[in-house]
Amino acid sequence: MPLPMSPLDSMFLLGESREHPMHVGGVEIFQLPDGADTYDMRAMLDRALVEGDGIVTPRLAKRARRSFSSLGQWSWETVDDIDLGHHIRHDALPAPGGEAELMALCSRLHGSLLDRSRPLWEMHLIEGLSDGRFAVYTKIHHAVADGVTAMKMLRNALSENSDDRDVPAPWQPRGPRPQRTPSKGFSLSGLAGSTIRTARETVGEVAGLVPALAGTVSRAFRDQGGPLALSAPKTPFNVPITGARQFAAQSWPLERLRLVAKLSDSTINDVVLAMSSGALRSYLEDQNALPAEPLIAMVPVSLKSQREAATGNNIGVLMCNLGTHLREPADRLETIRTSMREGKEAYGSMTATQILAMSALGAAPIGASMLFGHNSRVRPPFNLIISNVPGPSSPLYWNGARLDAIYPLSVPVDGQGLNITCTSNDDIISFGVTGCRSAVPDLKSIPARLGHELRALERAVGI
Repeated sequence: MPLPMSPLDSMFLLGESREHPMHVGGVEIFQLPDGADTYDMRAMLDRALVEGDGIVTPRLAKRARRSFSSLGQWSWETVDDIDLGHHIRHDALPAPGGEAELMALCSRLHGSLLDRSRPLWEMHLIEGLSDGRFAVYTKIHHAVADGVTAMKMLRNALSENSDDRDVPAPWQPRGPRPQRTPSKGFSLSGLAGSTIRTARETVGEVAGLVPALAGTVSRAFRDQGGPLALSAPKTPFNVPITGARQFAAQSWPLERLRLVAKLSDSTINDVVLAMSSGALRSYLEDQNALPAEPLIAMVPVSLKSQREAATGNNIGVLMCNLGTHLREPADRLETIRTSMREGKEAYGSMTATQILAMSALGAAPIGASMLFGHNSRVRPPFNLIISNVPGPSSPLYWNGARLDAIYPLSVPVDGQGLNITCTSNDDIISFGVTGCRSAVPDLKSIPARLGHELRALERAVGI
């Protein structure tokens, strides 16, 4: 029986077109175990294709469907006879087989639409890296999983034991099926109590939304950090986009960012934003397009410290002043630190429901751009999204092959032609920069600019 799709999931399908693919992706680079080569890895995957009998983890078995009987509403349908030969593919890099060739291939793969007649995902085994490693590019529709969920799926597909040689293929389910929670039976008194509690909570939340909204709007008018920004300067990124994608990536030791954060009384996420700020300032200066006003980034943030975190609503968004109008790296970092601290303080007095509502208000322009297109005559409320997705904190392996790096690929949309996402892996942090080829023509230069800004921040704090 088809399962109803949430309005948010439906939005990613409704907003998709040839010019606007709506999938997230990732490039994982693996170091082969001693004595193995890529032919061994290919043989293991081929064997899994033959022996797996088309069985995949439940999330990857869902196909999006809608019909007259559902009044055009999207729903999820489980597919039993999955054609793994369509979803699992082999690719090889041209000489010289460096990361430049890898990123060029992934840029092309990331720009093509997923087949909606099938479950919405693909996985590509990529051979031909000159250093003997191999890569896996995976893309999954944003209606199926966001970046955080995709990262959890990756972690669940790998092992912490380098000697483990019985790890299933990444698309196959692992472990026993979860047990159903025993039913406690029907209780009239329990139902009545639950109804009363729900009614009280609903009334309280509705009443609390009014002051939360007033405070959010007031902060936006005063240019303070929070979930809402009223306007940001126009940049070359904030234009209608095409379907062609460009992707570039680079990694650095996480300890370098951690030390800058410690010496500047900042967080690692503040340092990520400061690196992005300096790179964006440098890029726009070279394009003769640096605005006099600071760029504004929409930043997804974890809210685990909230007492309501157990409900699952532990992700919000904050608008961060990137300080791109300031010349000195230390001044940009301080501006970012202040903006993020103000935003988190604003959330400190809200419930999870209020945080979710204010975040939805701030992110609403993204949904409007996806559904109705970008109006280039209107100033954008923010300039780009910068995300820091938590990654695995210890080494992971697939049948002895060590995961060396994870490069995330995100979803540019109309009016937001550039996205910066980073994730950590063991002691490495990797930045993935995804953009529209026409809106960000020199995107490949941005990773080097990120590295230059990290060195500038290290000098600023005395390293």
